[in-house]
Amino acid sequence: MNNDILAQVRGIYSAAVPELLTRRNVVACGLGYKVRGTEQTDELSLVVSVVRKMPVTELAPRDLVPQAVDGFPTDVVETGLIRAYLPPFDPKARHRPAMPGVSIGHYRITAGTFGLLVQRGDELYILSNNHVLANSNDAHLGDAIWQPAPLDQGTPDDRIATLAEFEPLDFGEQPGQCAIAQTVAQILNALARLAGSTHRLAAVQKTPGENLMDAALARVAAPELVEAAIGDIGLPTGVGEPTLGLPLQKVGRTTGYTQGSVQQINVTVNVDYQGKMARFTDQIIAGQMSSPGDSGSAILDMERRAVGLLFAGSEQVTLFTPLQRVLDRFGLTLAG
Repeated sequence: MNNDILAQVRGIYSAAVPELLTRRNVVACGLGYKVRGTEQTDELSLVVSVVRKMPVTELAPRDLVPQAVDGFPTDVVETGLIRAYLPPFDPKARHRPAMPGVSIGHYRITAGTFGLLVQRGDELYILSNNHVLANSNDAHLGDAIWQPAPLDQGTPDDRIATLAEFEPLDFGEQPGQCAIAQTVAQILNALARLAGSTHRLAAVQKTPGENLMDAALARVAAPELVEAAIGDIGLPTGVGEPTLGLPLQKVGRTTGYTQGSVQQINVTVNVDYQGKMARFTDQIIAGQMSSPGDSGSAILDMERRAVGLLFAGSEQVTLFTPLQRVLDRFGLTLAG
């Protein structure tokens, strides 16, 4: 290659790089041969590496990479997020301080994920799901929260917090409050015992059966036991809104770091809680980026704004609640 041409190109490159690196999704710039289709050409270009190639409609005008800079062609390539090769982060291990993304749970569940470190006044809390921290309503305030969770060899010595508050899950019915109905059930159960039957009746009343979130808080036992930065992602930069097509990332106890994007908004969905169905309204569906045990994970956009609280999914999709709704419900702000 002609040295004069290369020197000219390097001058253009040096002037353009600082501005290009401010654009959303751009992680690197360099000089290389342009690729057309699958074939590498002999045309020198300014190669702009992005986390993910995105449709033009999803990018603001200022974030678009120009086709050329001062007459010098560009080439956009997808590289993913470039990371330092540090020792592997193990979400299932015991961590002190513990950070969002690791195994956690009520002492009588299997395992879930520490979602975010949040605060109310000067008090620090761990935010996760009701079914992770409050055992799907079957818990008492003050119950022990372990990190790691029982499934990951957690023990009473791993208590890191205590259950502080939760939004009850509504499964469409609850124990009846009518004294007459309770008395009738007791009489019929007494008759059933005399007849040798093992079946029993209970007075129940129907409820609306709709939920807006699966969320709970655990009060941290001591500030030095936790930190706010999410393993493999870093400190959240704020709170964002989950919009259609928004690229997402998360760290969870089971699948670790994964990426996806918002596929549906304003979702009404029936969720199976080990045989009990709960209907949720105004939820968000993303692509497949989670597995059992990831419940409670924080969902973030690629600018590290927290946008959701993951609570369910399938082999094809991930379901989460807009985070601001959860923060408003409990009067919380992000810690850190």
